[in-house]
Amino acid sequence: MFLAVISRELRIAARNPGEWLQPLFFLLVVITLFPLGVGPSPLLLATLAPALIWITALLAVLLSVDRLFRDDFEDGTLEQWVLGSGPVWLNSLAKVAAHWLLTGLPIVCLSPLLCVMLNLDYQWIPTVALSLLLGTPILSLLAALGGALTVGLRQSSALLPIIIMPLMVPVLILATQAIGSSLNGGTFFLWLAALLSFSLTFLPLAIAISLKAAVSR
Repeated sequence: MFLAVISRELRIAARNPGEWLQPLFFLLVVITLFPLGVGPSPLLLATLAPALIWITALLAVLLSVDRLFRDDFEDGTLEQWVLGSGPVWLNSLAKVAAHWLLTGLPIVCLSPLLCVMLNLDYQWIPTVALSLLLGTPILSLLAALGGALTVGLRQSSALLPIIIMPLMVPVLILATQAIGSSLNGGTFFLWLAALLSFSLTFLPLAIAISLKAAVSR
C-alpha cells in the first residue's frame, strides 16, 4: 500500500510537472538574484550562504505543499482512506515521502550548484548536502501536518505558513548552525538526526488524526 501511494503520487506529478518544478525554479531564482542585490563580495556571500540556502529551501517546501491533501479531500480519496481498512498514517507517510522525492531530494541534489553560486568552498558541499538530507524530510512532515490541519478550510494557503513556520524555526537554526560551526557541527547534525527520528515516529500519527478530523467535519 505504501509503495502504491507513492507510485500514484509520482504518476500524478508526471502529468503536472509545473506543480513540483515551480518550487525548484523559485529556489534557483532567489539564489541567482541574491548576489546581484547584496553585491559580488565573496566573503559576504560565503557568510550568508548557509542561512540563504536553508531559508529558500524552507520556502520552496511551503510553496509545494498547498495541494498535498486538498485534491484528495475534494475527490473523496481521503474519505476512502479513513473508511478503508488500511492505516491512515501509512498512507499519509507515503504522501509525505512522495512529496520529499519531488521537492526535498531535488534540493539536496542541487546543493553543489547552490554552493558554487554563493561562493562556498568545495569542502562545504558535503556539509550543506548532509544538512539538507536530514532537514528537508522534517520540513516535508511539518508542512504535511499543516496541510492536514487546514485541508477543507477556506483560505488554507494563508493559514498554512502561520501554523507551520514556528515549528520549522528549530530545524532552520540547527541546520544553519551545523553548516556554520566548525567545532560543534557534529553535535548539531546529531540533533537534526534525532529530530528527524522523532518526526518520523510521531508526525504521521498527528497527520492521520488531523485528516480524520477533516473528513468528519
